[in-house]
Amino acid sequence: MKLAILETGHPPGDLESRFGSYPAMFAQMLGPDFEIESYDVAAGNLPPDPAAHQAYLITGSPAGVYDSLPWIDPLQDFIRVAKESRMVGVCFGHQIMSEALGGHVEKSQKGWGTGLHRYSIVGSEPWMDGAAAPEIAAPASHQDQVAVQPPNTRVVATSKFTPYAAFAWSDRPAISFQFHPEFSPEFAKALIAERYDKVPDPNAAIASLDAPNDRVRVAGWIRRFLKA
Repeated sequence: MKLAILETGHPPGDLESRFGSYPAMFAQMLGPDFEIESYDVAAGNLPPDPAAHQAYLITGSPAGVYDSLPWIDPLQDFIRVAKESRMVGVCFGHQIMSEALGGHVEKSQKGWGTGLHRYSIVGSEPWMDGAAAPEIAAPASHQDQVAVQPPNTRVVATSKFTPYAAFAWSDRPAISFQFHPEFSPEFAKALIAERYDKVPDPNAAIASLDAPNDRVRVAGWIRRFLKA
């Protein structure tokens, strides 16, 4: 399958040299069954033809969808027109898909969500794993949240901190997640350390990442969705 990863940001500090880029993390997560091409959207690069790839994956970013950056509006336009290709959004990707397709995203009054978060699974989709545990744990790192649910979406995962933690779209082949299945615990810890003075209770957030997580399970969901 031809998959384009739309790279909307880079790990801060020296984390990219230590852990790899976000596209590299997703490539490792997804495995060898995908022909991957990356586009540095934050540098102004988008695929010239939305139909050129069977699927798109939009990464996380330090930017907010409301920021006055020259690449934000073109990416939203691209999301709207690429409705025939499969699309997956993660963190910022989840947010900008929601904003582009009729929802609303804002900086949350709840502040930063970091560390290992737990989410209830409230929807059953064909790409999921049926009777498996009705809760997942995954790394989170965000201070923006979807505040208004986009039309034509079903909530798939939710938590008290993040009510709109995952969506499945009904009018296009698209899914999105606020959390980060591509983050290893080691990278998630290093990311909190980079933001140590910004996030609440960073030591507890770092310690939480030692608990078991469901990254492999969510990666399986995404692979099944992309191959469906």
